Amino acid sequence: MAIGEHMDVEQTSMRAAARKSLPLLLVVLLIGSLGALLYSASQASRDHQHALAEQQRSFEIIALARGFEARTARAEVTLARYVISLDPDTGRLFQDQWRGAASQLKALAYATRQSDWQRGNVEALQYAFDQRGKTLTEIGLRTTYDQKMTALARFHQAGKSQDLRRITALLDIVIRAENTRLQERSLAVTRAGDRTEWVGRTSRLIGLVLLVCVLFAAWFANVAINERVKARSQADAEGERADRLEAAVRARTAELSDAYERLQKETAERAAAEDNLRQLQKMEAVGQLTGGIAHDFNNMLAVVVGGLELAKRKIRLKPEDAARHLDNAMEGANRASALTRRLLAFARSEPLLPSAIDPDALLSGMADLIDRTIGDQITVAFHHGARGWRIFVDQHQVENAILNLCVNARDAMDGRGRLTLASGQATLAAQEIGECAAGDYIVLSVTDDGCGMTPEVMARVFEPFFTTKPVGKGTGLGLSQIFGFVRQSAGEIRIESEPGEGSSVHLYLPRRMSEASEEAIGASDAGHGPVEHPPTRILVVEDDPRVLNQTMAALAELGHLPIACDHPHKAEKLLAHNDDIGLILSDVLMPDMTGPEMVKALPPRYRMLPVLFVTGYAGDGNNSADFGGHMVLRKPYTLMALGHALSIALNESPPNAAAAAAE
Repeated sequence: MAIGEHMDVEQTSMRAAARKSLPLLLVVLLIGSLGALLYSASQASRDHQHALAEQQRSFEIIALARGFEARTARAEVTLARYVISLDPDTGRLFQDQWRGAASQLKALAYATRQSDWQRGNVEALQYAFDQRGKTLTEIGLRTTYDQKMTALARFHQAGKSQDLRRITALLDIVIRAENTRLQERSLAVTRAGDRTEWVGRTSRLIGLVLLVCVLFAAWFANVAINERVKARSQADAEGERADRLEAAVRARTAELSDAYERLQKETAERAAAEDNLRQLQKMEAVGQLTGGIAHDFNNMLAVVVGGLELAKRKIRLKPEDAARHLDNAMEGANRASALTRRLLAFARSEPLLPSAIDPDALLSGMADLIDRTIGDQITVAFHHGARGWRIFVDQHQVENAILNLCVNARDAMDGRGRLTLASGQATLAAQEIGECAAGDYIVLSVTDDGCGMTPEVMARVFEPFFTTKPVGKGTGLGLSQIFGFVRQSAGEIRIESEPGEGSSVHLYLPRRMSEASEEAIGASDAGHGPVEHPPTRILVVEDDPRVLNQTMAALAELGHLPIACDHPHKAEKLLAHNDDIGLILSDVLMPDMTGPEMVKALPPRYRMLPVLFVTGYAGDGNNSADFGGHMVLRKPYTLMALGHALSIALNESPPNAAAAAAE
């Protein structure tokens, strides 16, 4: 009997254990089913969305290709109208339409950036489009310069060119490939939809199963109630412990609030200290700038003042010596003017004047200047590797950049060592060096065997006003100016240096423009050369009496007949009393009214007069729209520069002639 009772107890225990484990097993199965369903639904939704997105991308690429084809066709039709009609508005419309086609092509390239099988087609299309653009641009230029018959012949040839057929063929390839891809993506959309439908049916089935499980769980809820009664007493004990824990948390929170307030106060004090430090750094930078610029200007003014004083003493007895001293004074003045231009170029107020330059010839031509600048104790070596490649940059700026690098190298070598200047060729991928675009580049390198730079110094070398030289020995603008010039020229600069191992500075400048573009520019410039003019009555508007007298004397020396006007409000009256005035020479910044404002305020009958603006502030010349298209001459200027500017101003058609005639 005892053995039977023992077996009943074991069976009862097993049944109780089974009752307890069955709900857990059902919950596990339920959670597993829900997880699998949610994962399948999520995966099916992602696949469907991805397929729809790929399908939309194919439609977008086809639309972009069709749009590009239509824009290109409209641009060529507009060019044909321009060649026949010679209407400038039609020419500008062609340029706008062609730029729109280029934008459409860029959008197509961006849309296919992730399609490896389309990238080659789009790149080939870009190349063919660029070649076609060069051909059509040449036709437009010939039309602009009244070469209508030649332009018609070129347009006829262009209609049969390989570029046009290649563009059409490439567009067909892109569209056919995208249509094939579209079919595949449409099939993927259909499959994803079928899968989503299957997931829906499965979810309904699982919902039915869940309902059964809920009913089954209700039966177990009754059993769980009894267990909860037992657990309630334990929960009360846990509640008391939670109350104690909450009190501890409140106390800790109060401590953290106090610590946060102290941290805020310390942060405010630190921010104030940093502001004071930045202000001190600004004052130090101003001191460095003032000392360096004052040092350079004083040297130049010493040359000017000394040369003028010596010329004054020698003018009667030794005119040859006087002329030599005057030349020295003029050179000092030109150097002072060049210094202001370099400063303004650093601030990007001075526009660049680029031209095609042979780097090897440039370095060879600077040999004597570099030798005189860095001294005889430094050996200079040249390595010419440009091999006929040219750069299209401002020669004055690139010479200043190389000279500044040589001076820095001399200081790094303490006046003794070896300096190497080299030119070379490089073909770069996009952003391989800094922000350089893909293409051919000339590399100008300046290498020394001096003290080198630490990583901390290299990290700050391009900062304005940063210098390791004593106050008065440098402005800290050298490498900053070089950096600004190189970036303005669409290039990049790279420095390699190790402490005690010397430094190498490499300037990457884009290879010069094509021969066709240079010939077009040369032809354009040839039509605007200076032409000699007979004596002209010129109205000189200048508020500074000394500048007015000097300008009057300069115009008289050039053989012209100047009329003085010391205030812009008097200009209209003087024009009314002098009908033979053929040109207006005006300062830009004057009291009450600027020069451009004065010209705009003149009556319409005077708008056909040529105008030459003169200014001493380089920033005035940056926005040509403010000057109505008239020429701007910078102060200080020579007699030759003034004569050249007058000749160009008298040759050019006045910008407002058409408007004046209409009125």
